[in-house]
Amino acid sequence: MSAPGPDGSAVLSLDHVQLAAPPGCEPAARRFYGELLGLAELAKPEPLQARGGVWFALGAGQLHIGIADPFRPAGKAHPALRLADETALETLAQRLADAGAPVRWDAELPAVRRFYTEDPWGNRLELLAAHRAAPKPLQQSDSLGPSQSGPVAPPRATGPPRPD
Repeated sequence: MSAPGPDGSAVLSLDHVQLAAPPGCEPAARRFYGELLGLAELAKPEPLQARGGVWFALGAGQLHIGIADPFRPAGKAHPALRLADETALETLAQRLADAGAPVRWDAELPAVRRFYTEDPWGNRLELLAAHRAAPKPLQQSDSLGPSQSGPVAPPRATGPPRPD
């Protein structure tokens, strides 16, 4: 939640992100963002339909593909799209690679697994998911001496015995 400004106003959330694309991009936008990324297309409001482009639902917000003429792709600025888990991320990476989109994995952030790709016009996109929790290594029980080995026993229950 944002802190209110001096007049009591506060930004509540991100409503939408717009990426630019060249004129005539709509079929490729539907294929990439709709079919490959799995985003649902939204109807553009009537007064804006003549401008071209395509809108998609994205969580509680929206992703707008707008027309820019002349067009220049965003090579650094980018939205980051979160997936449910690493399995979904890996599945999407494979689907994008199979469709010919670049997939560049990045390991710089330890809390997330992520890759970068580009839409059909060269706009940069980041796709990420939280890392799976790594299993904790087993440790020997303090009751085992240095010459003893074997599997780690589960901890003993405490409290009164339960009737069988």
